[in-house]
Amino acid sequence: MRASIKEYKAVEEAALKFVKSVAEGNSAYAKELFVDEAVLFGFLDGKMEHGSIEQFYKNVDTVAAGDSFKARIDVVAVEETLAVVRVLEEKWGGRIDFTDYLLLLKIDSEWKCVAKAYNQNSDTIQK
Repeated sequence: MRASIKEYKAVEEAALKFVKSVAEGNSAYAKELFVDEAVLFGFLDGKMEHGSIEQFYKNVDTVAAGDSFKARIDVVAVEETLAVVRVLEEKWGGRIDFTDYLLLLKIDSEWKCVAKAYNQNSDTIQK
């Protein structure tokens, strides 16, 4: 069953916490979104990152997004208790473009992120 437009908006508002954390270089907003057990998978400058979402918090808190940072949220799918969100990021830290996928579950009537997987655009990889 397709979710209502209102539910899509709720998922988008949840994902905005992710974007706000990245844009401001402050993981506090993302910590409201992610469950403690959330996982992270992706490659940053060719090196695989995987494990606890704490690595994402560390990255956000140590690298300023910069004035040229831009982001877009696409709500890909919403089911009754499951949502998939794609976040496009440009110029994080002044140089990196990412595509993030967030997997959210509706837990106690609130959308929470349980996993983040990402791709760094190949033309922004620093070796």
